[in-house]
Amino acid sequence: ATSNPLSVSPLVRIHQLVDVIPYWPEWIVMSFTALLYFVLTFGWNFDDKCPKGYIGPGGLANNMSHIHCTGGAAAYIDRWLLGEKHLYPYFTGNRLYDPVGQFGLLHDPEGVLGTTTSILLTFFGLQMGKILIAYPSPKQRIVRWLSWAAILGALAALFAATGWIPINKNLWSFSFICLTSASACVAISLLYYLVDVARVWPNGQPFHYPGMNSILLYIGHELTSSMLPWSFNVDETSHVGPLARNLVATTLWFVISVRLAQNNFFLTV
Repeated sequence: ATSNPLSVSPLVRIHQLVDVIPYWPEWIVMSFTALLYFVLTFGWNFDDKCPKGYIGPGGLANNMSHIHCTGGAAAYIDRWLLGEKHLYPYFTGNRLYDPVGQFGLLHDPEGVLGTTTSILLTFFGLQMGKILIAYPSPKQRIVRWLSWAAILGALAALFAATGWIPINKNLWSFSFICLTSASACVAISLLYYLVDVARVWPNGQPFHYPGMNSILLYIGHELTSSMLPWSFNVDETSHVGPLARNLVATTLWFVISVRLAQNNFFLTV
């Protein structure tokens, strides 16, 4: 007989934790992962010249008080383990905090320590999927997703408002993954209701076509991102030009995905 995740004690059902309690070993591992992130990021004095818990951009920031502390412990670990030659060379903070390249600031947004928060973000996504298994009623599922959205959104707002952990994609900060997870919970609740419950948007048409060939579209984008007609010169001094270029590229790949589906061509692994 196969195990059923719904086969838990009545006590667990009363407390409405059927999507959490059966998976307690995973929660323990994830708790240690979060603890590792917090200890290394905010509790480790990685450099005597940098304040403990610093996660700023360095360079010209804060009146050049922490020039070479860019990225804090995360950047330090990357330089120590990987070496500067193996780090992402286009640190976006250079535009503001090292515009003439005098400091040589480096920070990899997908570095080693950032992997811990990436794992947590993935785990939150897995948790949202477990709700589909643990709760049979659409109302239960939506309420649960929105409850998680409220919890994670409140954490993101708290950390950001206090200034302790800014919402920053380059850092893959804990507040950033809380905010993106909360946003995803709201999005899945809305889409689930429109597509599967109310059925006012059958199959999410026409946006299900790109999902049917997502790998091909990703590879195609990587290969053609600098080619016509997907890419062309625009005025880079504002967001209008790049936005228009990206909308054109997205529309082209959308049309391609529709044509591929119509011809029953799908690239899978």
